[in-house]
Amino acid sequence: MKKTSGIILGLLVTASAGVFAEPSLDEALKHAEAALAEGHKNNAAKLAVHAKGALDSALTASIVAKSISKNHINAASEVLQKAIDDASLNQDAAATKAVEEAVAHLKQAKK
Repeated sequence: MKKTSGIILGLLVTASAGVFAEPSLDEALKHAEAALAEGHKNNAAKLAVHAKGALDSALTASIVAKSISKNHINAASEVLQKAIDDASLNQDAAATKAVEEAVAHLKQAKK
């Protein structure tokens, strides 16, 4: 009985990990897309604000994500940090390109 309960508990925990990551991942994608829209308007300050929100949510999602999704979330986090750094230097084009890459990674993480 204990063995069966342990197996069922393990399966539930594994299945629920994606459920916990999903809201944070959705939030990260929402912020990243908003940052991208600001980048297309050459608004580095607002791009940075949304990129920071996306980074915070992506880091939260990464804690519970697994496998390929986690790799994409981590890659998105790295390029979001680059976007924030570039935006702080008023390098709109570089920041926008970094956010585009982050959006692509976050979309892949959702698959």
